[in-house]
Amino acid sequence: MLYRSLLLLFTLPCVSAVAAQQDYPITPVSFSEVTIQDEFWAPKIKINHEVTIPIAIQKSRESGRIDNFRIAARQMEGQFCTEYPFDDSDIYKIIEAASYSLQTYPDAALERQVDSLIEVVAAAQEPDGYLYTTRTIGKNVHPWAGSKRWELVHELSHELYNLGHLYEAAVAHYRATEKRSLLDVAIKSADLVDATFGEQKLRDYPGHQEVEIGLVKLYRVTGEPRYLDLAKFFLDVRGRSGVGNPKEYDQSHLPVTEQSEAVGHAVRGAYMWTAMADIAAITGDSAYRRAIERIWHDIADSKYYLNGGIGATGSGEAFGAAYELPNMSAYAETCAGVGVVRWNHRLFLMTGESKYIDVLERSLYNNVLDGVSLAGDHFFYPNPLASMGQHARREWFGCACCPPNVARTLPSMPEYIYAHRDDEVFVNLYVSSETDFEVDGTPLHLTQQSGFPWEGSVRLQVDPARALKARLRLRVPGYVRNLPVPGELYRYIDPERSAFTVTVNDAIVPVAVDDGGYLTLDRTWQPGDRVEVDFPLEVHAVLARDEVTADAGRVAYERGPLLYAAEWADNPGERVLDLVVDPSAPVTAAPSDSLGGIYALHGRARTVSRELDGSLTTSAPHDLTLIPYHLWNNRGPGEMAVWLATTPEAAQPAPAPTLTHSSTITTSLGAAANTLALRDQLLPENSNDHSIPYFHWWPHKDTTEWVQLDLPALANVSKVSVYWFDDGPEGGCRIPADWTIEYRTGDGWAAVVPDGDGYPIAKDELNTVSFSTVQTDGIRLLVELPEEYATGLYEVIVE
Repeated sequence: MLYRSLLLLFTLPCVSAVAAQQDYPITPVSFSEVTIQDEFWAPKIKINHEVTIPIAIQKSRESGRIDNFRIAARQMEGQFCTEYPFDDSDIYKIIEAASYSLQTYPDAALERQVDSLIEVVAAAQEPDGYLYTTRTIGKNVHPWAGSKRWELVHELSHELYNLGHLYEAAVAHYRATEKRSLLDVAIKSADLVDATFGEQKLRDYPGHQEVEIGLVKLYRVTGEPRYLDLAKFFLDVRGRSGVGNPKEYDQSHLPVTEQSEAVGHAVRGAYMWTAMADIAAITGDSAYRRAIERIWHDIADSKYYLNGGIGATGSGEAFGAAYELPNMSAYAETCAGVGVVRWNHRLFLMTGESKYIDVLERSLYNNVLDGVSLAGDHFFYPNPLASMGQHARREWFGCACCPPNVARTLPSMPEYIYAHRDDEVFVNLYVSSETDFEVDGTPLHLTQQSGFPWEGSVRLQVDPARALKARLRLRVPGYVRNLPVPGELYRYIDPERSAFTVTVNDAIVPVAVDDGGYLTLDRTWQPGDRVEVDFPLEVHAVLARDEVTADAGRVAYERGPLLYAAEWADNPGERVLDLVVDPSAPVTAAPSDSLGGIYALHGRARTVSRELDGSLTTSAPHDLTLIPYHLWNNRGPGEMAVWLATTPEAAQPAPAPTLTHSSTITTSLGAAANTLALRDQLLPENSNDHSIPYFHWWPHKDTTEWVQLDLPALANVSKVSVYWFDDGPEGGCRIPADWTIEYRTGDGWAAVVPDGDGYPIAKDELNTVSFSTVQTDGIRLLVELPEEYATGLYEVIVE
């Protein structure tokens, strides 16, 4: 026993001895203590309560997520009936979201639904605390689960990931209701996990980070140091030789304190760095802090989207290389945006630096809000910065992590507005609201009236219970200081910084912004004192660094915390990818009744078109309208662009009126298929190019599929070219096993007779078939899929 204790002491530092003595030096004012009174956030939080959370419960009922718990509890017969082993976590996130929302909107009916969900979760828990429905059910066990408990925990079982969300939900529910029903389930589970994992137990780590965040929350609410120690163990064992299956995908390629770059799955990373911040704050672990600061700079300097998203590629839902920030194929997953917000809030609480709130604000207003429709009933998973109409919010997903993540973020958003430390009061976000908290033992009531995000006026009334010597620290946002983001990844074209005024009780005071990005008013505050600030919310034209090749020759526009985009519904011809703007020309903001009431941006643009001979023509200038980016796709699918071309060569021209483009295209997938890619006249760099649209038959395989082009009239056709999509070796599409071309005759179809070598099947190039001229009004491709794979196409060219 003595040997084991000494071994633990030297292999994994125990943190419990100092845990109760420290935490984040800055304390946020809890969202439950902040009343939102504005016309921007308050309606969204209410819609989340009335629409989004009920939808999440209903979809979980329809999809079988709730039934999985009932079957595991032997309350009904059946087998595991959903798609993924992490589907349990959606129920936990819904409980967390509802628990937060109930604190703003008391709702007996919703509380009863939450209680019933908790009852079935508790019933599904095994006697020793194990909770994982796919294994407990024992029928149709997901292959990711492995053959026994914890066997594939470092891979894709998500056993610990699910529990992390359980623990977060349990703490949220306990704090909202003071009921222990779910907290007791979480404690029983955490005790089992603690008895299972450790230096002298099972040395392994979660393949998807999240349990670490939940364990820290459990520690804070119970005071049990074992949970904090266990969270730190899961981080410290990561990247150790001989443990798990180290790889960049889940950030286990190196010990966490040796990592310096953001790599792998973006959500996994953001959750891990959030947990590291929590543990660094509690334990004072400087190695953790240095590591997450290095990684933060790597993101802010080279891997951060202008919409506040992270994760460049859908392949692995992962970060790309430095400056790899494609627009149309951008992933920028909603869950990753939530992770960015939570992580940066913790970094602020640790340091008091406003740059972290700058990042939080951009991600919250743009990436996270883009994840849900105005009505609260449709959702984005990826959040691209350009679209040809192939993107649309969906009612739900098979992998439904994003909707409940938005649902739990919105009601807790008020926690990001205010914070305090000793005699300092931080105002970080400008949202009409009021709150009560104590500063150095003195009760303080703070009222804010703000025009954000549409107008920069801010009015604060400071009402301490008695005279209060305190420093009121007002964040001066980066966009007011001519800094779109911390670092040099993006910059404004106009380098001038506009002045603004600050008054206290109608008297002008000097404006001095410190290195941390705050304006500090240090005085003895009396009840009724008033502070007024008018921040200039100017329209800024944004350029990316030259290394960001996706944005070369392009400009974006933003105003205040909002990024803007051109969308089909507001612009001539319902096209925007073919627009060219003069970045030095004025763009102005004006109120609009569109989309529930916004400020739209207005300027001028020209349209670029491609002619049949390949040349480009440019139109006369015409009106240009931009809307807040997070509101696109609320009027149906269509073209959208954040980054607008500044030269005709950088634009995506309106396609030439070729036979293919003028045809009606249908496929064997029926009406649901998006065939825009087949006639957009965009050729890829190779057969695995995800930067432009493509069409595919996945998950079909070993079938014969077809693409049919109904030509606008009879035409002479003698050549057809196709460019195959093949995302091997990791994806599910390969070049076809075979293919043929048919043309429509009077009452049927006939096969063409190819010249030369027949039908080429090659990657990374056009595959062209020439044949004797036929007169027809229809061309059909018959495509035989490989035995184990699907096939896809970028382009079909009929000549």
